[in-house]
Amino acid sequence: MFQETPVYDRLVAEHGDIPVQVRGEADRIRRDLARVLPQASTFQPSAPQNVFEPKQLPTAR
Repeated sequence: MFQETPVYDRLVAEHGDIPVQVRGEADRIRRDLARVLPQASTFQPSAPQNVFEPKQLPTAR
């Protein structure tokens, strides 16, 4: 992702490759949520999909 530079190489050597670690953790969280969210959505079937949409369209007179 990043172009190799002496500063970046030194930071990776001192602290580890943080962007790679963050991407790995984000992938793990995404997998965990994929397992949990389908089950959680069955517990709240009346939850609105979009709070900005009207519940019913106004009727024409």
